[in-house]
Amino acid sequence: MLGFLLRLLPFWVREPLLIAVGSVLGVRIMYLAVRDQDRVAAGLGVVFLVFTAIRVHTVVRALRARRNLGPATSPDGAAVGAAPQAPPQAQAGTGPRPGPDNPEKDHNAWGQAVAAVAVFGALGAALWVAPHVMPSADSTPQSASCSGGEHEELPKAYKQTLQPVTGEELCKALNRPDLAVLLGTPGETATTASGTSNTAPLTNGKVARPEAEVAFDTYTVNVSATYNDLSIDQYVKLMKFGDEQDIKTLTVLGRPAVFSSDHTMKFEINLGSGRSGGPVEQGPLARTLSVALDRNDRGGYCEITVWSTSGALPDDSALLGIAQKVLPRIPERTVQ
Repeated sequence: MLGFLLRLLPFWVREPLLIAVGSVLGVRIMYLAVRDQDRVAAGLGVVFLVFTAIRVHTVVRALRARRNLGPATSPDGAAVGAAPQAPPQAQAGTGPRPGPDNPEKDHNAWGQAVAAVAVFGALGAALWVAPHVMPSADSTPQSASCSGGEHEELPKAYKQTLQPVTGEELCKALNRPDLAVLLGTPGETATTASGTSNTAPLTNGKVARPEAEVAFDTYTVNVSATYNDLSIDQYVKLMKFGDEQDIKTLTVLGRPAVFSSDHTMKFEINLGSGRSGGPVEQGPLARTLSVALDRNDRGGYCEITVWSTSGALPDDSALLGIAQKVLPRIPERTVQ
């Protein structure tokens, strides 16, 4: 249908239109191909540019033909200015054939105008519909979803704890659509998201400690809930004997809380060489907000930790914002 409408257009409307469309599409496709290193798109862009070059060559030849002093030729190759030969129909008395001195009927001009409007309308509709029906090279990637683990058997410690949250539930609470905004990087999407229902180390599997982790290009966020008898007040006293830095106590949602900083651990795992990995090294600095699991600080706490491979950290307000969104999803610990 589109090809039929294009053939109805006069030469000096059709060819400039094809040149304009071909050049715009060719340059756009080549730009996307170079940016995404896509060979298929590059080949398609070359086809559009070659097609445009051919149309430009055709127009140039037509312009040169019109400047000739001799009988000019039309873009379709027909002689212009020569004495027209009477067609068989004219000799038979059926009437003269339309020519330069005998123009076609007016409805042909109206048909060309309608066809031109239809072509422009079809191109506009195609450009408007294409982004909705075709995948875009620069479309926003989908955010990572939490890995399914709700059907896994929980450790025995979870059955002995009153209303413990699971790693899957923590992951869903942490992997929020506005998490990147809370971190101060609104343009990023989560690359990985996971949750595990583990137990605390050095407790012989007797203390439930679920955790979840969501990673972005800039920051990684880890949330854990430890169901032991250690209060925040006791935790702060232990920090003073350790290497934690920038300790600051506060209250979050009516619960005792404390900010602290410590370095992560960095280690390498060598696969395939037969040699063991290198020694454990000090990793980038991490910022942690620890909040009691109940308002009376009877034991147990939730930790929200943020770090980055570059060592940069967001403001403490980012951790407070995350805590205000995640903590309501964790049931308060009651007296057992």
